[in-house]
Amino acid sequence: MGIVNKTDRELLFRKDPIFQTIHDQYGPPPEMYRDPGFTSLCKIILEQQVSLASARAHFQRLHDYVSKFEPTYLLKLNDAEMRECQISRQKTVYLRALSQALLDGSLDLQKLEKDTTATVREKLIRIKGIGVWTTEVYLMFCLGRKDIFPLGDIALVRTMRELTEAKTKETMATYIERWRPLRSLAAFYLWHYYLKKRNRPFIP
Repeated sequence: MGIVNKTDRELLFRKDPIFQTIHDQYGPPPEMYRDPGFTSLCKIILEQQVSLASARAHFQRLHDYVSKFEPTYLLKLNDAEMRECQISRQKTVYLRALSQALLDGSLDLQKLEKDTTATVREKLIRIKGIGVWTTEVYLMFCLGRKDIFPLGDIALVRTMRELTEAKTKETMATYIERWRPLRSLAAFYLWHYYLKKRNRPFIP
């Protein structure tokens, strides 16, 4: 399952030449798909408001600490153990809320794969610590939804300000309408540009 293909790229290039320019300079974005499920959603929660490298390091410490990376095992960890894994107090609360929701059945991640985008948003945002950005990234990276654009993402905002005439969130919201129904691919190109220009690797 993937979100990047030649036909979609060519259509996006016709919609806005900035993507052809990015493609010519840096090539296509890497395949950014992640397996849907608990592990990927935990990673995305840990990526909130920190660098990808930091989030990956924190996830790896936590992953290595538990015998199985499953909700039951995360809930067994006390606050000190979570701190030992470099998980902040706030994100500890978020990971526990997600784990509990999966165990008590109030959230079923497998069912999300067949749900409409609106239903996925509704179900995920009920969980403490899962907001709009986390939901949209999960929809894009894990569920392969093609028309998502997380306008709350700092890297995307900075890149749009650099490459387009849209400088405010309001003008950006209007500007990205021209990229429908491929706003996810547009976001992947902008992230690709942001990382390449700063010589930073994409961390899946």
